[in-house]
Amino acid sequence: MKIPIYQIDAFTKTLFGGNPAAICHLPEWLDDETLLNIAKENNLAETGYFVKKEDHFEIRWFMPYEEIDLCGHATLAAAYVIFNHIDTHLDEVTFSSKSGILKAKKEENGSITLDFPANPPQEIDIPKEVYDAFDITPLKAFAGRDLMITASSEAEIQNVTPDLFKLKGLPYLCTIITAKGEQADFVSRVFDANPEIPLEDPVTGSAHTMLVPYWANILDKTELKATQLSDRKGELQCRLENDRVFLTGYAVPYLTGELEVNSK
Repeated sequence: MKIPIYQIDAFTKTLFGGNPAAICHLPEWLDDETLLNIAKENNLAETGYFVKKEDHFEIRWFMPYEEIDLCGHATLAAAYVIFNHIDTHLDEVTFSSKSGILKAKKEENGSITLDFPANPPQEIDIPKEVYDAFDITPLKAFAGRDLMITASSEAEIQNVTPDLFKLKGLPYLCTIITAKGEQADFVSRVFDANPEIPLEDPVTGSAHTMLVPYWANILDKTELKATQLSDRKGELQCRLENDRVFLTGYAVPYLTGELEVNSK
C-alpha cells in the first residue's frame, strides 16, 4: 500500500523552525501496530494520521512509543495538508478525535487557527522530582494530563538545564515550565521524560490548552501571545473563549513523499 506522507514544520514561518510533524493521509484506518511502527520509523515527536469521512476527518496522533489523546502541532500540520493538498477549496475543517471535536480555520494571512478544548490545570504540591530535575526554584505546580511548573522569570525558563531522567516515573505525559514573558505574554518550555532518552518538545500546542487558561486568569486577559523557548522556537497567538482555546500559528512544508507499507 502506498501512503502519501508530508513533513510540516508547525507554529513557525521559517523552515527548520517550530515543531516538525509527519502527516499521513490514509484511505482507511490501518491496524494500531502499523500506525505505531510508522511513527517509530519517522522518529519525530508525533506522526499524525487522518481519514476523510463524509463531512469531517478522523484524526489520530502517535509518538514513537504510544498513541496520545491530543497533539496541537500535528493537527495544525494536518490542517495545512488538507487545505493545500486534499481539499483546497476548504477554509475550515472539522476533526473528530479522542479529545472530541477539533476545528481548524484557514486565515486570510495564511495562518491557521485551531479550536481546542481548554484544560484548566489544578494546583498540586510541587513533586520532589521537580526540585531534583531543575536548576531553578519552582514557584507552583499544576496538574492535568501534563505537569506544569511556574517560575519567576523568562530568563530562568530560557537558561534552565534540566536532568530529565529525574522526571521518569511521574504520571504525566510532559512537564511544562512557564513564566511571564518579556516580549510575549508568557513563555514556556516542554519536556518529555517518557522515552528511553528524554527530550525537549520544540513547540507543544496541546500544552497551551493548560497554559492559556492559567495565564488568562493571572494576567486578566483572554488574548495572549505565547513563545515556546526551545532551540527551534515557536510562536502562538492564543485566545480563551469559555471552555475553548484558540491557537493560531503558521506552517511550513518540508517534505512530500510516499510510504510503502504492508498492513496486517
